[in-house]
Amino acid sequence: MERIWLKEYPAGVPADIDITQYSSLVELLEESFVKFADRKAFICMDKAITYRDLDQMSTALGAYLQSKGLQKGARVALMMPNVLQYPIATAAVLRAGFAVVNVNPLYTPRELEHQLKDSGAEAIIVLENFATTVQKVLGNTQVKHVIVGSMGDLLGFKGVIVNLVVRRVKKMVPAWSIPGAVAFNDALAAGRGMKFNKPTLTREDVAFLQYTGGTTGVSKGATLIHQNVLANVLQNDAWLQPALKKPPHVEQLFIVCALPLYHIFALTACYLLAVRAGGVNLLIPNPRDMAGFVKELSKYQVNSFPAVNTLYNGLLNTPGFDKLDFSKLKTSFGGGMATQKPVAEKWLKVTGCPLSEGYGLSETSPTLTCNPADADKFSGSIGLPVPSTYLSIRDDDGNELPIGQAGEICAKGPQVMAGYWNRPDETARVMTADGYFRTGDIGVMDENGFTKIVDRKKDMILVSGFNVYPNEIEEVLASHPGVLECAVIGVPDAKSGEAVKAFVVKKDPNITAEDIIKFAATQLTAYKVPKQIEFRTDLPKTNVGKILRRELRDEKKAAA
Repeated sequence: MERIWLKEYPAGVPADIDITQYSSLVELLEESFVKFADRKAFICMDKAITYRDLDQMSTALGAYLQSKGLQKGARVALMMPNVLQYPIATAAVLRAGFAVVNVNPLYTPRELEHQLKDSGAEAIIVLENFATTVQKVLGNTQVKHVIVGSMGDLLGFKGVIVNLVVRRVKKMVPAWSIPGAVAFNDALAAGRGMKFNKPTLTREDVAFLQYTGGTTGVSKGATLIHQNVLANVLQNDAWLQPALKKPPHVEQLFIVCALPLYHIFALTACYLLAVRAGGVNLLIPNPRDMAGFVKELSKYQVNSFPAVNTLYNGLLNTPGFDKLDFSKLKTSFGGGMATQKPVAEKWLKVTGCPLSEGYGLSETSPTLTCNPADADKFSGSIGLPVPSTYLSIRDDDGNELPIGQAGEICAKGPQVMAGYWNRPDETARVMTADGYFRTGDIGVMDENGFTKIVDRKKDMILVSGFNVYPNEIEEVLASHPGVLECAVIGVPDAKSGEAVKAFVVKKDPNITAEDIIKFAATQLTAYKVPKQIEFRTDLPKTNVGKILRRELRDEKKAAA
């Protein structure tokens, strides 16, 4: 197909990127470790590590993992917020020839057990604040090796002092309380005395398993090979260059990393993009502490600020934010959820930096499209396909639709996943015969190649940039003895974009909304727990008995 959007590309952005310049993502990492050895790579709570530190510590940890007998391609789970152990562990796992399984540290035991079993993870690296969840499910998984870190490992003071910065902290579980577990610092120390065997990696080897929900309600792993993530780093890098090269000149790119690194957006747009550029990431372990976040920002002059709409909005409404120095802020990118025009306009007014909206998914590493970084006006669109990316608007039969007609956004490019982990049936369902990935979002492309999302084909709910799938929540609610049947939809929410609402038919007449919410909180991560419960005597169904969520959504829209 003709790439009509290329004529709208900012000057200096190439039509295509060359992924053959690196044999793997590891080669890109190691190039930067040498090239930028003396530069700071990550800062967390005033403690910095350099690229040399990152190189040496990840080699040691990689050697330690190899000493445990893990074979090339073994899956290693990481369960941490934005702390210094995360970038070290990620580099270690990749360099040792293994695959990273990113895990939300706030997962409940049920969610964690599924992900560990499905991925076949043989090892896990977890912060002690969240190790109690690991402890509960370990015996039901294939995990044989546990490494437990504490906030104080690399910061030089006791983890309990900074324990409060991590939201919803679980009971602290140090390494010694889990049979066979080892402390993060002890693993580093042991690894320093071991031989590191450098594996032969190719762009086809698995780098990450990024878990996402599904229409079946079962969370499944998007298999991202080295090529996928490598390509997206190069695509984002190429897209940003025109904006980054504009004055004032900065010696080192400074990125704010407040989005969780276990999420694909931050992994690519913060961690890996900064490493490629020899930049530094400011890690924010708990961005919900807005006052503390603003205090951290006051210490530095930042250049790049990727975030989601809710985070931008929260900061704009936090006292002191408008007094910060943004004279060197060159790029602000909104993704993960729709960026709202009032937020974008206020961000530009306060910071002087345009907020550019982009679009992507876990399955696409994630970036598919983005608005030009220096656009002075908020477009309301998701922008143009990034280099080497093809976008096609199609009908239900897979036929390409004319410009201006709404259809499913389908994408093709080197950043599109290899498939779902061990789920060929699910993979086949989302891939077209000619190799395009069906996103499940409905969009319209204009004559210049800019696309707007107009609806969502799937029943997915988007809460602060996180995918929530109704089937999973309905399955949990239905397991409550007081619930006869239920249906879950997303409803507009000023703070999180969408919130989860459940419609419930009672089996026990005495059950309350509070009972259901409390029960859900024991089985689901906080952002998946219904915020609203509405009791009904019955639910709308098809003639074969399938509950019609769309009718419930339409009903709510009409009432609004």
